[in-house]
Amino acid sequence: MLTQADSGIAPAIFPVAQPVKANFRILIVDDDDINRLLTRELLQSRGYEVISASHAAEARDLVASQAPDLVLLDVLMPGKSGIELCRELKEDPATRLIPLILLTGMTEPEFKLRGINAGADDFLNKPINTQELFARVRSLLRLKQFTDELEHAESVLNALAISVEARDPYTQGHCDRLSRGAVSIGYYLKLPENDLIALRRAGVLHDIGKITVSDSILKKEEALTAQEWDIMCSHPIAGERICLPMRSSLGRVLPIIRHHHEHWNGTGYPDRLAKDEIPLLARILQIVDCYDALTTARPYKPALAPDRAELIMRDETETGRWDPDLIPIFFDILHQGLLPDFPA
Repeated sequence: MLTQADSGIAPAIFPVAQPVKANFRILIVDDDDINRLLTRELLQSRGYEVISASHAAEARDLVASQAPDLVLLDVLMPGKSGIELCRELKEDPATRLIPLILLTGMTEPEFKLRGINAGADDFLNKPINTQELFARVRSLLRLKQFTDELEHAESVLNALAISVEARDPYTQGHCDRLSRGAVSIGYYLKLPENDLIALRRAGVLHDIGKITVSDSILKKEEALTAQEWDIMCSHPIAGERICLPMRSSLGRVLPIIRHHHEHWNGTGYPDRLAKDEIPLLARILQIVDCYDALTTARPYKPALAPDRAELIMRDETETGRWDPDLIPIFFDILHQGLLPDFPA
């Protein structure tokens, strides 16, 4: 049986607290067999599921196949270092939210600075104190659980938004096209990653408030009455209200949902914002939304040819409906073939 003295893990009394939940999976990456095995035993004694790797390539395979909830990663390993692997995992959208603790016997500040720049969430110095190990693991796994719950809630909202879209066969694929189109414009404008993520999410969620609007209004082929139009105009506010409980993760999306029907000249809804009062991301989405609506069939109209849709939107820009700087950019991108989901 291994003892703490065999490993370089400092002695400590094991805390009695239980882990956040018993089925968290932790990956230990360490080329030292004794350290790796003893750390495994310590974590398994607390009810965690533990997997291990002795080098970076094996660790990448396990991350891909086993989806760990947390990674304990030694800094110094033969071949690719722990800091290099940390950077790879944090730059990969599929793994960047996995909490990662770097283990190091190095005391020089430069090693910690390199780890911070690589995206490490926390550090443990060797020899590892077991109380500190358990405390830091618990803390990061709580954060991971919170992140997972947010992702689950967002998945529910996305499913709800798609179900709203499915109510009307004329709008099939509309949300996906808006997400792709808005993000393409964001890339062209060199917007930061957070804005691109917000545009992608808003493309799906922008019309979620239409769940409060009856089919008799959504699918009506004749002109809406004044009362029906008021109900239709309330859907951005309803959508914002539905998503508001997730403002910690959808904070940048909420203004897009609320303001994607505002007009440059202040004649839109629900708040009659004008010009730069309208958030840029909302202005981007609304242009893509309009073009998609014009070039697809709806209950009240046939699909328009691309050149006809462009003429209408350019004329509407002259009368103050759309951002006069974004409209030329949108059609330039469209004609360059950078919006493959849309007819050009």
